[in-house]
Parts: sequence; structure tokens; C-alpha cells
Amino acid sequence: MACDPLELSTRRPELSARQTLWRRQRVALLLGLAAAALLLVIRPGAVGRAFVLVSTLFYLFSTLYKFLLIHVSVVADSQIQIDAAELARLDERTLPVYSVLVPLYNEPESVAALVDALRRMDYPAEKRDVQLLLEEDDAATRSAVERLDLPPGFRVTLVPESQPRTKPKACNIGLDQARGEFLVIYDAEDRPEPDQLKKAVAAFARTEPNVICLQCKLNFYNPRQNLLTRWFTGEYSAWFDLSLPGLSALRAVIPLGGTSNHFRTDKLRELRGWDAFNVTEDCDLGVRIHRAGYGTRMLDTTTWEEACSSLPFWIRQRSRWLKGYMQTYLVHTRQPLRLLKELGVVNFLHFNLLIGGIVVCFLLNPLYWFLALLWFLFRLEVLVALFPGLVFAMGALCLFVGNFAFVYAGALGCYRRSYFDLVKYALLAPPYWVLMSYSGWRALWKLVREPFYWEKTRHGLADTGGSAQA
Repeated sequence: MACDPLELSTRRPELSARQTLWRRQRVALLLGLAAAALLLVIRPGAVGRAFVLVSTLFYLFSTLYKFLLIHVSVVADSQIQIDAAELARLDERTLPVYSVLVPLYNEPESVAALVDALRRMDYPAEKRDVQLLLEEDDAATRSAVERLDLPPGFRVTLVPESQPRTKPKACNIGLDQARGEFLVIYDAEDRPEPDQLKKAVAAFARTEPNVICLQCKLNFYNPRQNLLTRWFTGEYSAWFDLSLPGLSALRAVIPLGGTSNHFRTDKLRELRGWDAFNVTEDCDLGVRIHRAGYGTRMLDTTTWEEACSSLPFWIRQRSRWLKGYMQTYLVHTRQPLRLLKELGVVNFLHFNLLIGGIVVCFLLNPLYWFLALLWFLFRLEVLVALFPGLVFAMGALCLFVGNFAFVYAGALGCYRRSYFDLVKYALLAPPYWVLMSYSGWRALWKLVREPFYWEKTRHGLADTGGSAQA
């Protein structure tokens, strides 16, 4: 029987982003907007003060939450660590077959280096099941692959031309044909540490039975290429070396990164793979793993990627990520009581602060920047009325402590990565936040206009003269 890469959307439509908003969500949104507009006309001052109070409390809790994750990450044993002695005890004759899925689209310049990196992985060739997932009409990438002498255990899997044209759809086709007990996703530009597959096998052997996913850390091999990659490196270091390990220690919902996720293949099939209509399919899958009663842990091994060094492509990439977070939040809040029951109270709060909170922060920030600008330029009295006593005090706390939290996270992330020369760039991060907020509003527009369109990230632009790797 042929594989259906859209199975999740047909069998479990309530968990798929195929339809952005359910009818009840559209009705609730329209009624909410209508009520807000009416109240704004009748009691504009009260509505403005209530909005400022709620958003200020949100910023305050988000700041405290970020400090909590950093603290837990630093003080707790939050990652699975596999040392050389444990790896040496593995018997290669009994290692399971390991499937590796590599979705490729318009990546002819990356193919040779990718295949070389996967060839050098320390895993028996006869136990590797590497699928290069190529779109049928991608002549350039197919031609580049055909010119290579693929190593044993490598094969090409063609993805038929159909909509939606997304990475998760291609991965679902690869999942259907995967032969391994375990499975991992790598992107075109990835350079995983050579012993990563063995570490994953050892880690799965010592985790609880309900742990079906291991998230590896991601970082960049071109962190010093330009100012944008320096900022991006600080953000990635804070996210993968601090925030996600903190979530792992708390046994919380982990929004997966787009690559280097290691799975138990049978459990991934049980979850019906990825949502082909979600453009941040990794984040969505991380939530569904926990909703199904399973767990994710962080594995202390790194995959090196290419930091996007082109601002237009960075904005496209970041807009896609934030659009996917919006899709994920809308999908999983269709039935909020059911979500609360499946996640539990604590993980329900994690979900809202992480998935929803990140998006809300980026969308709200420009409004507060604008209000601050109006105050400094015109000293409008109406702004004083919006920030009475205690609210102003909380707002000032968020301004100083909240901004410090983001700067501190980036600086500490770089420090823990031994990127000592990049720590100072965390102090220059505010323009980077502006770019993220712009991308957030662009993502909202794209969600309305092109919910499933996959904005491709351009690879092959890296100048590796400032490589992070030894």
C-alpha cells in the first residue's frame, strides 16, 4: 500500500495545521475583536489600562520564566552525557540499524559536503540506512547526487511533486521507507559530530521507556562571518545550551529543533510522523510527543550548521519559524481543556509561555517601543494614565530586568560555548530584536496569505574561515 504523507491531516485533523483556524476559533476571534472594539469606543481609558496591565504582567512572567530555565539548566544535571568509556563498551555487531533522513531541495552546492560528513560518522556501514530525500522535479540536486559515488548504506528516495511542498511531507515519505530501529533527521548543511549515532543508541538504552526522542544541540560553523551570524550564534547558544536543557531538566514540553532529532522509529510512526502542513513541524511534533504521554530529553552532542549570513534570507527563515509557532499554537489550543488534561497544568503553562509567549513578545515589542518614543518626544499625558503607579513600576522592571535577561542569556550561552570573543555582541543585540519583531509581523501576514508556503533558506553562503570547530 502506498504511503500517505498527509496521514496526520486525514486521520487526526484536529492535530494538523491543514486548516489554520477552526470555525469555533474564527467565531471566538471575531467576537473578541468586536467586543474589544466596542469597549474601546465606550471606555477607551479603561481598555487601554487593562491592556497595558495584562501585557506588563505577561512580560514580567516571561522574564522570570527565562531566568528559571537558565538557572535550572546551569545547576541541574539536565543533559544525557555519554563518555568515551561508555561508547567503547558498545558492541558494533549488536548495534541496531539506524535510519538517517536528509530532505534536500535546491541544494546542489551542499550535497558533496553533506555526503562526506555522513560518510565519516562512526557507525557500521552495514547498519546505516541513509535516505537522501529528493524532489522529483529538482533536477539540479538530483544531478549533483548522480555525480557522486554514494557510500554503502546510502540511497535516494524520490518525493513526488505534490502540495504542500514542505520538508515534513518529504520526511513522512522517508519515514514510511525507513528500515532502522532508530531514526534521525539532518539538514543539507549539517555536520554532526561523528559519534552522535552511537551516543544516541547508548542514551536510549539508559532512558526511561517513555522517552522516544533525543534532541541534540545545534550550533554554527561560521559564527564570526558577519554581525548577523554573531547575533544568531548568541541566540542559538542560549536556546540549545540553556533554555532547552532547562526544559529537559524540568521534564517539560520541548519544541524540537528542525534537525538532529533522534527517534524511536516505531513510536514516531505511531504518532503518524510530521504534520505536512506545519512549516515548523519540529516544534509541533515536540508538543504532540508530550500530549501522547511520551518524553524528550537533551543529548550532549552537537550538530554544526550554517548560520544564515544574508539578512533577506534570515528574515525569510525567521518568518517561517514564527509562522510555524503560530500554526502550532492555534492547532493545539483548538481544544484547550483537552490540551490541559493531556499535558497537565505545569506543561500547559510551559506550552503557553514557550510557544505562544515567544510569538506574543515579538508582536508586542514594537508597540511598546512606539509608546516609549512618543513619551520621549512629546511627553503625552495620556501615556501617564496608561501606566498608573504599580503598573509603571512593573513596566520599568521589565524594561531593565527583561532586557538584561535576554542580553545575559546570549552572553552566557556564548561563554559556555567558549565563544569568548562573541560575548560582547550580546550587548549589541537590540537591533537583532527589531529584526525578530519585524519577522514576527511578517509571519502573521504570511499566515493569513500563505499558511503552508515554505520559505526556503539559502545555504552555501558560509565563509568558514572563522569556524567554531577545532
